[in-house]
Amino acid sequence: MTESDDRLVTIEMKLAYLEDFLGRLQETVLQQNDDLDKIKNENKALRTKLTDLSDTMQDMPHVRPPHY
Repeated sequence: MTESDDRLVTIEMKLAYLEDFLGRLQETVLQQNDDLDKIKNENKALRTKLTDLSDTMQDMPHVRPPHY
């Protein structure tokens, strides 16, 4: 093998590794995007629940319990 053949093989190997790495990186980013969407939805649901509870607490009378 000539020096240029060796260089070509090296470049092709590096390209193959980079393509594999890029594919795995893309899968990771897509998974993290899905996870982030789930977290956003959970956060929205919790904020709604917290707002509802806060509204309910404001509607309750501020009366001492009978044992005071």
